[in-house]
Amino acid sequence: MIFESHKLLTKHLKSTVIGSKSIGLIPTMGALHDGHISLMKEAVSQCDHLVVSIFVNPTQFENKKDLEKYPKTISKDIALIKKHIDANKLTIYAPSIEDVYGNDTASKEYHYDGLEKVMEGANRPGHFNGVGTILEFLFTIVEPDKAFFGEKDFQQLQIVKKLTEKLQLEIEIIGCPIKREAHGLAMSSRNERLSIKGRKKAAFIYQTLLKAQEYFKNNSITKTQEFVKDTFSKQADFKLEYFTIASEETLQPVVTRKYKNYHYMGFIVAHLEGIRLIDNISLPQ
Repeated sequence: MIFESHKLLTKHLKSTVIGSKSIGLIPTMGALHDGHISLMKEAVSQCDHLVVSIFVNPTQFENKKDLEKYPKTISKDIALIKKHIDANKLTIYAPSIEDVYGNDTASKEYHYDGLEKVMEGANRPGHFNGVGTILEFLFTIVEPDKAFFGEKDFQQLQIVKKLTEKLQLEIEIIGCPIKREAHGLAMSSRNERLSIKGRKKAAFIYQTLLKAQEYFKNNSITKTQEFVKDTFSKQADFKLEYFTIASEETLQPVVTRKYKNYHYMGFIVAHLEGIRLIDNISLPQ
């Protein structure tokens, strides 16, 4: 079933699902692709019922032009979900801005113990307040047992875990591996805005991460960061916003020497054809 009203959604779930079946939640902003479908299939394998939300959340866009350009393909999205997921195990929530925010489209303020102050948080002020606001809303009306998120947005995944901890919600947050296109580009709704040529060229981001992963084994943090910057400097079509090596657990950037038993990750943001693309990779020593 498809609901545009959160009140009707909650009424439906309480009368047919909550209390008798486990619920999995997958929050999306639409423009769905195979990465989303892989999340849904994983959720269905772990839960009795799946709730998928489709909502382009305005409060997590600090750039209004980015919000305006974000692809909105609701009919196509619903058809894709129904193609892959059993309708008897599925509820879709596709609200208006008014249904979520009423007359005040504003985010709450959240503190994630510093997770929000680095990388995406530093480069996109207020972004994670918007993320927290919509997720708290969805968690409240759906009351899921588990919620599923892709690891492409790894910082967001860690922040969602911190959010449930802060709100004392008994929701298990499940991170699922990055789904990639055949040439390696991390699947993203933003990829749809790339030209056919640009989409192929964007595979360079992941190719560079793989090289950095290998380079990191025998070189310092600083040298690995310089290696990535130098590699991108030779590609005129790309603009590297940042490449950061950080602790997997705390997300804090690491700029000194390597430490044993530390789990490092490389986080990257690069622009191609005016499109902001993100990715990450583990960096074993």
